[in-house]
Amino acid sequence: QVQLVESGGGLVQPGGSLRLSCVVSGSIFSIYHMGWYRQAPGKQRDLVGSITSSGVTNYADSVKGRFTISRDNAKTTVYLQMNSLKPEDTAVYFCNALYWQYSYWGQGTQVTVSS
Repeated sequence: QVQLVESGGGLVQPGGSLRLSCVVSGSIFSIYHMGWYRQAPGKQRDLVGSITSSGVTNYADSVKGRFTISRDNAKTTVYLQMNSLKPEDTAVYFCNALYWQYSYWGQGTQVTVSS
């Protein structure tokens, strides 16, 4: 059973930073393409960015230059470093593990950017 557990969300002021973590258990972490998604109230879930098994990253235009995804295969963890946060970054953030047709999701962590 593959499990993903996100943490690190919270309330932060505009311009602040947060680092989200997603720990994966129950499988071989290094083979997975990992993604971070977010979903604001009343909106669809959108891709924030992703990192391949070999460490290649890709980002949505809205977060380029502000967010950074990294992975630590030894800790079976993927990170999302979020800097220069804006109120429009407020959402529930989910991580996803993808390998061929197998896709797994975490439960999400709330990020609120507000003064």
